[in-house]
Amino acid sequence: MNVLIFNGSIDERPYATSNRLANYLAGELKSKNFTPEIFNLGHANIPFFSQEAFGKSSDAVSAMCEAFCKADLQIWMTPLYHGGMTGAMKNCLDWLELTSKHQRPYLTGKVVALLSWADGTQAMQGINAMDAVAKALRAWVLPYSLPILKTNLFDSQTHEISTFYKNKLDMMVQLLCAAKSHVIAGTEA
Repeated sequence: MNVLIFNGSIDERPYATSNRLANYLAGELKSKNFTPEIFNLGHANIPFFSQEAFGKSSDAVSAMCEAFCKADLQIWMTPLYHGGMTGAMKNCLDWLELTSKHQRPYLTGKVVALLSWADGTQAMQGINAMDAVAKALRAWVLPYSLPILKTNLFDSQTHEISTFYKNKLDMMVQLLCAAKSHVIAGTEA
């Protein structure tokens, strides 16, 4: 089963927090025989959403919509930016309006897991912002989300993801994988 990892950061550095988290999650999903696809906004070239551009989407937007539509399981992740998700992430999600006329519009029946990180203790605000959008797009949000305190994310000795957060990420993957049995033709069982 396809799983989309939606990296809402535009930081393209290989050792950026977003890329390290996305790669860890992809590895865990592969070990459970899922097919993860990482959608990196930094590489996507998604233009600003506008009503004028709505009827003439770019190849990048079409590919993005296709990636969201083909994956029944998704993980959305963002750094906290001024109390919410990144603007680039929200802009990308706005383009899903192109799917409004599909037989299964938007993200109907998709299961979405959410995680956000912040330097302080406010990462839950990023999750709340994504939660509102996911539900507006008719997705089912996994009831386990992960707010991350960035100062505790990496082990100070090894600079790898800390055991504490690996356990939490692994739990998210486990619950998301278990949700696959409830996804039948895009509707909850």
